Amino acid sequence: MPTSIEITPEMMREIIMDRLGNPRHKGKPEGQGYDLTHSSSVNCIDDIDVYLLLDGDKVTDARWDGVSCAITTASTDILCSLLIGKTKKEADYIMEQFHKMIAEEDYDASVLDEALAFMNTSKQAARIHCALIGWDAAKEVLEHHHEH
Repeated sequence: MPTSIEITPEMMREIIMDRLGNPRHKGKPEGQGYDLTHSSSVNCIDDIDVYLLLDGDKVTDARWDGVSCAITTASTDILCSLLIGKTKKEADYIMEQFHKMIAEEDYDASVLDEALAFMNTSKQAARIHCALIGWDAAKEVLEHHHEH
């Protein structure tokens, strides 16, 4: 679990607030061929769609849209940034490491980049689902895609 990347609580807040105020990947995609999964929460306002565009085994675009709290907005937007350009295997690894971090298990911080802003989420139980909702939806999209 130790990371060579030092990230302070202030940096975590800054990353989350930046993604909340300026999400890079929010909005329905304009092109065709996206796989999507809908996800919502009974405990929060979260009601989102996650869209992934795959070319063979590679994620070429990732988008999301809907209503979401600050944690879901930032977490899902960072997820999209991390998945674009990755193979399914690389994407699965990144998502697995994020889940391990949230669960306070040993994880590979080198693949999480801005997602490290959520390293203390487990200390706020009510926020765990918010941090994971987009990630779980993306995992479902990737699993479904390979059934074709």
